Amino acid sequence: MREVAFIKQNKEKWLEFEQAIFGKAKKNPDEMASLYIHLVNDLSYAQTYYPKSKTVVYLNYLASQIYQKIYKTKRTEQNRLIYFFSTEVPLIVYQYRRYLVYAFVLFFACTAIGVLSAKYDTDFVRLILGDHYVNMTLENIKEGNPVAVYKSGSNWGGFIAITMNNLYVGLRCFLYGIFGGIGTFWIMLQNCIMLGAFQYMFYQEGVFWESVRGIWIHGSMEIFAIVIETAAGFILGASILFPKTYSRFVSFKMGFKNGLKIFLSTMPFTIAAGFLEGFITRYSLEMPNWLNVFIILSTLAMISFYFLVFPFIVNAKFNNQLQKT
Repeated sequence: MREVAFIKQNKEKWLEFEQAIFGKAKKNPDEMASLYIHLVNDLSYAQTYYPKSKTVVYLNYLASQIYQKIYKTKRTEQNRLIYFFSTEVPLIVYQYRRYLVYAFVLFFACTAIGVLSAKYDTDFVRLILGDHYVNMTLENIKEGNPVAVYKSGSNWGGFIAITMNNLYVGLRCFLYGIFGGIGTFWIMLQNCIMLGAFQYMFYQEGVFWESVRGIWIHGSMEIFAIVIETAAGFILGASILFPKTYSRFVSFKMGFKNGLKIFLSTMPFTIAAGFLEGFITRYSLEMPNWLNVFIILSTLAMISFYFLVFPFIVNAKFNNQLQKT
């Protein structure tokens, strides 16, 4: 059967699935289980005859949503928070993994713009960071402590202020996706250009390694989290611009809900980054190099595994469960 005929034959049934999942009409568990069996059969057929089709992606998403509804009662028996971080978020991240690729490409491209701008325009760093901050940093460099700014204030005061600011930036990255992703792009552009110019200033002054030892102790998780939050904003924007087979409102609700869950999943990492910046970064230059490197690489490995590797593991496990059903 041709794919067009397959879609035409089953379109009404799939729309019924959508109503059962996203609509207000309530179905009992037996009806949901029946829908799930039919959908798995359609998914199996599509995977066999149209393996690279968007139909497979669409049916796999519906199947995962029905699966979650069927096992909702079962999930409440375990810790809901554990389920959220161990299963729900990884499945969502896997589903929208291409948006993570877009966000990382944007991050590296915009950071490179900041570096090149600072390199070829001597006034660019002051334009971006402000004269006061640049002068203060240059003075700290002369005094032999390039990252002395992180020693200002109390540990707890710095931790709270930094964490709240980073959560605010991340929330804006997500919510500004409502403007078709343009708002998210603008926030990411600003932050990345600032990061690139900031790091180039240290390189130009000959203290690049010292800046890395200080900034990236907390920056590994802080910056990585912002990239993930940018992806969440793009998901929200795409749900409005590209509703696919859903109504625009239903697509928006799905995009908002899934993007919000991704944003919420970054919060522990953002809080941990704030803790490191408030309590650990101030001692970065007094630490041995191996300890700096260990903290930077371990925090980077932790957040990278959760968002870039773990979703594939959970998705593979989920597909195995589908095949056994």
